[in-house]
Formats: sequence, structure tokens, C-alpha cells
Amino acid sequence: MYVGALTLDILLGDVHSLKQKRSVVRPIVAEVQRRFPGVAVAETGHLDLHRRTEIGIAVVSATAANCGAVLDDCERLIAFHPEIELLSARHRLYNEDED
Repeated sequence: MYVGALTLDILLGDVHSLKQKRSVVRPIVAEVQRRFPGVAVAETGHLDLHRRTEIGIAVVSATAANCGAVLDDCERLIAFHPEIELLSARHRLYNEDED
């Protein structure tokens, strides 16, 4: 069993308040959940900054290759949103046999 984790650091475009930030971030999170129902996704960082956000995504799979493919697809989906700039993406893969 493998667990894949993806952390995306994102700069938001023309956003001037936390309310506007929510109107950008919520649809992105919802789209990932809709397109990939087997993943967990949430805003995980920069909660008090209105132009930055961090989105975390996790997936569990029987193979490392499937974990990587799903996380790559999620990253690609988010990166193509024109209203955001993806600053960094950090992939991690955990194996249940590791301590």
C-alpha cells in the first residue's frame, strides 16, 4: 500500500481580500474532488494571506506508479488555471512497509 502526498504553493492573481480568495480556491478544490473522487484535497496553508494559498492532496493506492500518476494529473489540472500561478509542487510517496 502506498500513500502519495502533493503540496502545491500557489500565488493567486487579482485577489484583494480573503473573501475573494475563497471564491478562487473553493472551485479549484471542488474541481479536483469532482475529477478525482479517490483523492483527499484541501487548502492546507497560508490561510491568513489573501494572495497565497497552499493546497494539499493525498491518494492511497496499491502501486507507487498509480499514486504518482494521479498526483501528476491533479497538479496538471490545477496548474492550467489562468487565475493562479503555481510557485512550487512537492511530491512525497510513503510505503506502508517503511518505518
